[in-house]
Amino acid sequence: MIEHVEGKELVTTESAITETASNVSSDDWNYKSDNVAINIEKIQTGQGKDTVTYFVADVQLSDSSSLKSAFAKDLFGQNIVEKTSEIAADNKAIFAVNGDYYGFRSDGVLIRNGVLYRDEPARVGAALLKNGTMQTFDETDVAASSLLADGALHTLSFGPVLIKNGEVVEDFDKVSVDSNFGNRSIQGSNPRTGIGMISANHYVFVVVDGRKESYSKGMTLSEFSNVFANLGCTEAYNLDGGGSSTMYFMGRVVNNPLGKQEERSISDILYIKG
Repeated sequence: MIEHVEGKELVTTESAITETASNVSSDDWNYKSDNVAINIEKIQTGQGKDTVTYFVADVQLSDSSSLKSAFAKDLFGQNIVEKTSEIAADNKAIFAVNGDYYGFRSDGVLIRNGVLYRDEPARVGAALLKNGTMQTFDETDVAASSLLADGALHTLSFGPVLIKNGEVVEDFDKVSVDSNFGNRSIQGSNPRTGIGMISANHYVFVVVDGRKESYSKGMTLSEFSNVFANLGCTEAYNLDGGGSSTMYFMGRVVNNPLGKQEERSISDILYIKG
């Protein structure tokens, strides 16, 4: 596939940022500074063919500016891809997960780091706001200008919504599936990535491994939404899954993508800086 840059360049590399975190302590599963606290837990349930393995990152921020987004190769466009770990390393991320794979579709509302890159309403999206909160919205009902006025730093266009206003979504039978490459099916038990909010500037990121017998079969959307509910989230949203599902922390990939330790190259990440 040929890379296609769509006119805007996202300059987010952390080499341009001069501030440094103070009072930092960390180990393989935890990070704490004056601005950020991250705790990652590996959870395994079931046994045999019903085994499920997933990773929960509890992230507390002192300010919403610590949660950022980055494009592959720092370029906005289609078919521009890198691995999650590569994009994260390029941006000196402490923590990262794959985003919504915006580059393999031409629609959706795309705001990243406060900049509007695409305004082609198509589905229910999620917005991460300057006040540290998260909300989901119908892209066809809410103008991008209104989202920016309300303080949207990032929007994500994938879905579906898992939890809204404290209510867990139970029925995913009528969820439409995008026809874009890399998202042929979201039903059944699959690897998954999602983001949830417990309270302002208190987020939960969950990555589920799958498609490897006796290690992890993956989760259905209903199972995935219940994970976020049990973690105390009032909002939660499904991101790109399958081979894209990747969690990065302190220089390493934490999970096991597709049970093969092989990352898929993607178009974007959400990440935390110190």
